[in-house]
Amino acid sequence: MLEETLVLFRNIRTSRYDGTLDSYRKAGGYQSLPKALAMQPEEVIALVKEAGLRGRGGAGFPTGLKWSFMAKNTGKPSYLVCNADESEPGTCKDRELMLKDPHLFLEGMMIGCYALGCHHGYIYVRGEYFPAIKSLNKAIDDCYREGILGPKLLGGDYALDLTVHTGAGAYICGEESALLDSLEGKRGHPRVKPPFPAVAGFNSCPTSVNNVETLTNVTAILEMGADAYKSLGSPNNAGTHLVSLSGHVNRPGVYEVAMGVGLRDIIQELGGGVRGGKQLKGVIPGGSSSPVLRADEIDIAYDFDSVGKAGSMMGSSAIMVFDEDTDVVKLLHRISRFYNHESCGQCTPCREGTHWARQLLRDFLQNNGSERKLNRLQRVGRNMGGTTLCALGDAASMPIVSFLKKFPDDFRQYYATAS
Repeated sequence: MLEETLVLFRNIRTSRYDGTLDSYRKAGGYQSLPKALAMQPEEVIALVKEAGLRGRGGAGFPTGLKWSFMAKNTGKPSYLVCNADESEPGTCKDRELMLKDPHLFLEGMMIGCYALGCHHGYIYVRGEYFPAIKSLNKAIDDCYREGILGPKLLGGDYALDLTVHTGAGAYICGEESALLDSLEGKRGHPRVKPPFPAVAGFNSCPTSVNNVETLTNVTAILEMGADAYKSLGSPNNAGTHLVSLSGHVNRPGVYEVAMGVGLRDIIQELGGGVRGGKQLKGVIPGGSSSPVLRADEIDIAYDFDSVGKAGSMMGSSAIMVFDEDTDVVKLLHRISRFYNHESCGQCTPCREGTHWARQLLRDFLQNNGSERKLNRLQRVGRNMGGTTLCALGDAASMPIVSFLKKFPDDFRQYYATAS
């Protein structure tokens, strides 16, 4: 029987834990930060590298390696910006940490700032997360009051300030360069790269952008050490990760599992299986932008590499389950409508492609589909992939291409009598 492996959720799963500074300290909190401050910043980065932590925001890029790319001796300040926008449909894991255990996350943020030589960190939160924003601001205020933050980090000689910045709920601002533009007070548009944020990010200064879960894992790495952290996961996929399980399951929710557990086990054992005793039809394994898997394709380990080999991606660890009665044309239309609405319009393939995909899918739902329109939809989907400044074009493309490949008969039932 699959059970949770509690590292990041160990406090949240304790009934008497209320997320306050006092309860966090009683649970052993703010013990990792002194360990980091006793090390050189380069040693902290090396430890994160050794632990094998990969970014939990979607791409799975090694965090320590990303930190090592930060430009040094530029004469400019450096910044750590936390991407807490969490705008990928199906994803709600970072919200749990910010709302219920903010200090565990903030401690990791402080360690990251120290490792990067950063004296002012920013947390960019999606504006609809009102309770999480309130929780974070209270936790930060408590840290200032207790002398944890400010001119003397934890009473030492390192100065650090943290600021919560609320976004306007734009999906595009989940992309790091659009997020930085928004943080600077501009319209959130992806930037042309290079230069990358590690060289010219926030205010054209060296910047690292990491998400909430990634930084929270840094606290755990300093606490348990690199070897113990690596032992929790599978090769090249260290540690635990938070899974947002939704859709047609009996027990939807956010669960913490070790990297490499079975995808089917997560659905059947933690999620209680498909609701109503119905048959599983498919799974979107990493948020709405990831390619869909059929029911016969989910007997795989749930980690970055294994899901990638299966033809999809783990993304933000948002597992969306749908049963045998699901009309995937309606599902894909809803997904495509979202990406059409959220496209910033800067890149022609994305701006026009998301519009045409939505229009074509609407034709199918009006029983006006045809083989010609099916081929056109496939062509529109392919033409968006890899042709835009940011990954939104890919995010809109991958569901289209994969749904057409995996469930063609669902589309053909909408064919008009004459094509």
